Amino acid sequence: MALQEIKVPDIGDYQDVEVIEINVSVGDTIAEEDSLLTLETDKASMEVPSPQAGVVKEILVNLGDKVSEGTVVIKVEAVGVEPEAASEKQPEAKADSTPAPTSTSVQVVPVIVPDIGDYDGVDVIEINVSVGDVIKEEDSLVTLETDKASMEVPAPNAGKVVEIMVNLGDKVSKGDVIIQLEQSGGNAQAPVATEAPKAEAKQEVPKKEVPKKETSKPAAAKSVVDPVAHTSPVHASPAVRRLARILEIDLKKIPATGPKGRITKDDCNNYIKNAINKVQIGQVSAGSGLDLLADPVVDFSKFGEIETQPLTRINKLTSKNLHRNWVKIPHVTFYDDADITDLEDFRKAKKAVAEKVGVKMTPLIFLIKVAAQALKEFPRINSSLSADGEDLILKKYFNIGVAVDTPNGLLVPVIKDVDQKSLFEIARDFMDLVNRGREGKIKPDEMKGACFTISSLGLLGSTGFTPIINMPEVAIMGVSKSAIKPVWNGSEFVPRLMLPLSLSVDHRVIDGALAAKFLTRFGGMLTDLREVLL
Repeated sequence: MALQEIKVPDIGDYQDVEVIEINVSVGDTIAEEDSLLTLETDKASMEVPSPQAGVVKEILVNLGDKVSEGTVVIKVEAVGVEPEAASEKQPEAKADSTPAPTSTSVQVVPVIVPDIGDYDGVDVIEINVSVGDVIKEEDSLVTLETDKASMEVPAPNAGKVVEIMVNLGDKVSKGDVIIQLEQSGGNAQAPVATEAPKAEAKQEVPKKEVPKKETSKPAAAKSVVDPVAHTSPVHASPAVRRLARILEIDLKKIPATGPKGRITKDDCNNYIKNAINKVQIGQVSAGSGLDLLADPVVDFSKFGEIETQPLTRINKLTSKNLHRNWVKIPHVTFYDDADITDLEDFRKAKKAVAEKVGVKMTPLIFLIKVAAQALKEFPRINSSLSADGEDLILKKYFNIGVAVDTPNGLLVPVIKDVDQKSLFEIARDFMDLVNRGREGKIKPDEMKGACFTISSLGLLGSTGFTPIINMPEVAIMGVSKSAIKPVWNGSEFVPRLMLPLSLSVDHRVIDGALAAKFLTRFGGMLTDLREVLL
């Protein structure tokens, strides 16, 4: 019967896509839509299904090969027997083959790690067989992983696994013994003197069924005699298994949405998102998938006198928000000093004018005004990531939040439309919000809608710190205590009033170059307030 070529179907605009998994072996009987290969681009993995039923006669690609639309990957011989009918014959083939091995000698041979290139001390990330399993030649025994790729160690011969010499996490090198395999003397693939024994043997233990046994290995340890008792097989590509190991989550706990019950990368990511949501609302429980050590429970009274004070509602909310922000946002902090000598002289000169209109001009008022101007010049910093992380939302308004310490805890009131207000107007709004915040009279809406936050610890004597970004913002400015420092002006050192600044940015949105430019520009406008007018 003529062989049919199976080609890579339309996979969009991708070229040279990597083959990360081969799901069939030569001799396998496959049904229409059975998965043949798994391909992976830089954004997603995809499976190549079989367009027809048949028997796999030739596999034309290897793991790691690059393929494109139209590449021939498999050659299949079409069969007139339904796959179900073929599977019904398997028990008969198995029954016919059981008496024959009694006439052959048996020997136990070690299976060693083959040549794996220049790698030494490679991690064992998966053990694909159990003691007692009957395997075929080329069946996968263990999966190894280097810092660049994962690879499977195939069985050099057919036989029965009598001992597994390695454990998950062990490090192995070329020549290390990993399995003790019991083989029938002579030819382990020909225990039966019936016609076409090798074809029957291939139908008896199809390659595709091996993962169903391997993925439930913990259950097999309890009942090696009954490997069929595995109730929760896990189907996932090596890339997905690697992602799960990086995230330290159990694949068995992840709901699968891929074809034929396969776990995809999106399934892993969604599982983590759900777990993080539970952290945010304080509902983390056993089995959540976050393998964190439990908080220590200590009876401090054993060591001396103690007093217990309940946290305020604001303390609790702040704690949860800051923890979420620190865990979910990749923070990078940049430091610089701004020369505010002239700014301080100007502020003191206008102090009496400010008092006449009923406002107090603090250095923080100038920082708020400069922040709005800097955001205008760097619109990417005046943005937020969408909830799904797929889009960047650029804001056309300029609202500045300011962290304020109150008797009940930390609050962040927001001064709206800063770019449209004078310094006196900003000072009036800020004083009103702070006073009502300390009295517990500030409204929730007055603490929403910020584009950028300023956290000032200058009055407390700090010389530098790393502020935590207030999600969904992508940056925050920390301000520390100003001090007189000697600054070289080109010919001599002169005393200048320097203000330490620390800018934390969300590295998913803002790279180092952009952050450095923003911080330099921010400090430059503080040094020369005329820059704000440009």
